[in-house]
Amino acid sequence: MKVKQVILRHIKMRLKFVFTTSFGSFLDKEFLLLEAKDENGLSGWGESVAFHSPWYNEETIKTNWHILEDFLIPSVLNREIEHPDEISQIFSNIRKNNMAKSTIEGAVWDLYAKQKGVSLANALGGTKKEIEVGISIGIQKNVDELLHLIEKYVKDGYKRIKVKIKPGWDVEVMREIRKHFPNVPLMADANSAYRLDDVDRLKALDEFDLMMIEQPLASDDIVDHAKLQKQILTPVCLDESIHSYEDARKAIELGSLKIINIKIGRVGGLTEAKRIHDLCEKHNIPVWCGGMLESGIGRAHNIALTTLSNFVLPGDTAASSRYWEKDVITPEVTVHHGVITVPDKPGIGYEPNLEVIQQLTINEKSFSS
Repeated sequence: MKVKQVILRHIKMRLKFVFTTSFGSFLDKEFLLLEAKDENGLSGWGESVAFHSPWYNEETIKTNWHILEDFLIPSVLNREIEHPDEISQIFSNIRKNNMAKSTIEGAVWDLYAKQKGVSLANALGGTKKEIEVGISIGIQKNVDELLHLIEKYVKDGYKRIKVKIKPGWDVEVMREIRKHFPNVPLMADANSAYRLDDVDRLKALDEFDLMMIEQPLASDDIVDHAKLQKQILTPVCLDESIHSYEDARKAIELGSLKIINIKIGRVGGLTEAKRIHDLCEKHNIPVWCGGMLESGIGRAHNIALTTLSNFVLPGDTAASSRYWEKDVITPEVTVHHGVITVPDKPGIGYEPNLEVIQQLTINEKSFSS
């Protein structure tokens, strides 16, 4: 294939609620959407999951635009590409900037699948027709509000509840949850809010029979996580610390984790995500697909990835209506009793709603070969 045109759009969407984690709160979510067209006018779509501020990692919407415009898009335009796996090699001389790389790589994967007339899930080697999903709940004003939300999502049938925690909003909160929901599959996400000195507080979470605690320590650490895992019963799941196959290999070797959360943007694209998946499967490390408050484009990519065999834990890909009054795709992503039916149409399986996208667009630029 050859990519003959790329359209880069900066959009802003308003969430239905303020989303709060240990690193910040926000009501508006900005995205980059990238449309890659071949010589026949067929389009593939990708999404940047970077935030407007460098909270989650060092990337932002603005840095992604710069890297895409000045480096990544020119290196792909009008280049003969046999398979999307080649994209990561083309970008190998550009360090990090994984979310920017993933934006265009995802569009190429979508375009490739459409050219082949197969679903993106099929192109990746996925076999599941349905995927189980959970819900992620941010830090609330009080425990009563949190319990109310959990009750709602349990009734909706979500297969797992993830609760954001931080020092001072952890042990007692989990105790209250377990008092009201003794059997619900439950996990905690710390977003690097703790240090190894907090081991006693983290050990106190063992009594709540959590599925896992996600990224309790520093975002670039695998050594202290190995020390922590030896001292607590709750499985450690790494998120921010795993940016590549090599990171995953080293963390597994050190015993830093028992579970990995694979986020497409964090690891640089679907090709690297699949490599990490295969490595974990070989070492009996279960994986699940995390969310980054994606629009429908990114959500569709997550669904396709989750059809791979070792995604055995419910991911964060909730329904579009959980976050947005109106998503940028048709049909929107829907969840029935905690399950998403995987689309079988070519590519991502959802149609970008260009009218809605244009209404939300802040900036747009077209690149041609």
